[in-house]
Amino acid sequence: MQAVILGGGKGVRLGALASGSAKPLIDVGGKPFAQHLIDNLRRFGFTDIVILAGPFARDYAARLADAGGTRLQLHLVPEDEPAGTAGALLYAQHLLQPEFLLLNGDSFFDINLLDLAMRGHANDKLATLALVEADNTERYGGVKLDGDSIARFDEKIAAGRGVVNAGIYWLRRDILSAIRTPPISFEHSVLPLLAKQHQVAGVIYRANFIDIGVPDDLMSARESMPKWLRRPTAFLTRGCILSRADNDVCRSAEFVWLPGAQCAIKRLNDHGYLVVGMATNETGIASGFCDVDAVEQFHRRINVELVNGGAHIDAVYCDGRKPASGLLLRALHDWSIDCTASFMIGDQDVDLQTAWAAHIKGVPATGNIDELIRSLIGEA
Repeated sequence: MQAVILGGGKGVRLGALASGSAKPLIDVGGKPFAQHLIDNLRRFGFTDIVILAGPFARDYAARLADAGGTRLQLHLVPEDEPAGTAGALLYAQHLLQPEFLLLNGDSFFDINLLDLAMRGHANDKLATLALVEADNTERYGGVKLDGDSIARFDEKIAAGRGVVNAGIYWLRRDILSAIRTPPISFEHSVLPLLAKQHQVAGVIYRANFIDIGVPDDLMSARESMPKWLRRPTAFLTRGCILSRADNDVCRSAEFVWLPGAQCAIKRLNDHGYLVVGMATNETGIASGFCDVDAVEQFHRRINVELVNGGAHIDAVYCDGRKPASGLLLRALHDWSIDCTASFMIGDQDVDLQTAWAAHIKGVPATGNIDELIRSLIGEA
């Protein structure tokens, strides 16, 4: 999947805080704000990332030199002259896939990105927007919905609470035909025109949202984001979401989802949980029948199925033996996890013992796992 970041903003309203840099390159929590966006995109399985860098392509290349990592392509697209947020897309048209995610480089909205992708792919609109209820519609402008469609955008609106554009869009590449001669604004010119043509859908989400475009919000982001990114985590053993094949976890054709498992994983994604799969005591691995790489590939195939339903598993840790304590320690090292708000669902007693030993709540897998998850996260 592909994501495109609007990264050419100069941060004029930030004054000295921007120091002449692109807004997404400003430090938040010890690294460039853009790095937080990239890390989050990678978590959801976006492996092709395009940054519309404006005049800052060299700055991005220097600051994000190690941002790509493995299995991720990072493209920096400069502009010969200012083209506006819509015109910038034209510079990248040779890279764009038939459908892609577009997001503002100066805001972070902590939603399930795959839910937006699923909804955008399923409808017939050129654009599907993530919306949020904000306390100050005067700053952002309001959005008026007619069912699932956006009827209009109100640039000038009285101060007060209302629904606003959160700066994340699922787009079809055909939207480029609506972009006229640059410079041209995506938000203020293209979207209002498409709304009149009934080509824009909107989905309201409730999640943490921050825009670093003004000094007060930048300061707030520096304080809040490290807390937000320390996430509650659901550790799920394989036996509580998949039926077991005959000692061979490598054959993707043989796995069967247990009732409620896919819905449970998406529910966790929608509520901001990390979802970590724990493949332990796999006789296929322990006996050498298949190697760990094969098991990891098997779980990537599982994620392909989940993505079609707007869900994903963030990581999978595999071993051939119990206990799973080593796997938990690896996960705690690799991710920023709030142990006090996390839990592990296991189908064997040793799973629960391992969880409690790591100061994580252990929950036995009983009944329909989606109903169990609902009760654990307070939805029941």
